[in-house]
Amino acid sequence: MPITSDDEHGDRADIAGLRNAYLDLVCNSLVGRLNRDPAIQAHIGGYDDAHRLNGWDWPSGAPSMIGWRRMSHLRRECQRVLHEKVPGDFLEAGVWRGGAAIMMRAVLKAYEVTDRRVIAADTFNGLPLETDAADAAAFLRDVAEFSVPLDEVKAAFHRYDLLDDQVVFLEGPFDRTLSAAPTEQLAILRLDGDTYASATESLAALYDKLSPGGSLIVDDYFLFADYRRGVDEFRSEYAINEPIERIDDYGGFWIRGSGS
Repeated sequence: MPITSDDEHGDRADIAGLRNAYLDLVCNSLVGRLNRDPAIQAHIGGYDDAHRLNGWDWPSGAPSMIGWRRMSHLRRECQRVLHEKVPGDFLEAGVWRGGAAIMMRAVLKAYEVTDRRVIAADTFNGLPLETDAADAAAFLRDVAEFSVPLDEVKAAFHRYDLLDDQVVFLEGPFDRTLSAAPTEQLAILRLDGDTYASATESLAALYDKLSPGGSLIVDDYFLFADYRRGVDEFRSEYAINEPIERIDDYGGFWIRGSGS
């Protein structure tokens, strides 16, 4: 029996529902809401949903510390650039346990996109030893939980069945890896390096590759002053006028215009 237009509409609705259910599940799992993963910080006293929604704590085992609000925003931006056909790969500079990059790959999988890649760049050994001791985020260098080896990140991708040839890992300091990142265009550029140097190095190496309509997401922009200064100086030097919109207490983003 031929498929009617009503049948086609129903099939599309079913597919959309399944995509959303899958991405909802991945999102909640990545930030530790699904299994109420307790916080590393003892003073929080286990799991607190308000902390996890807003990314105020560090989960003990979940792949991401950015919280549900920032993770959901990343998901929506990935979906938006696909819907609007903004060309380019997805890249994250500063991946910790890999959660945000896993979200990027999950969106590509949900939409059966095979011609874009997720590029995950990190030292996979915590903040670089050369980090300026006066930088507002320099204390993270001494936090053992922030040093996550590449094998552990790959294992997280594997657990979500998302470790494949559409994921590229760049291991090493940003000033040595990002300028040679194997991509011509980016639709999503997510920065999560926390320091002044990481901001300036990432933007200098990659901003020209961000397509008009692409999303520049700056995690912790509203948290670390030196990191924010690095972003602001770059925006000023290159006359980037798109406003930085707040995602939650810590994160911000802007969408690149055609003239910036």
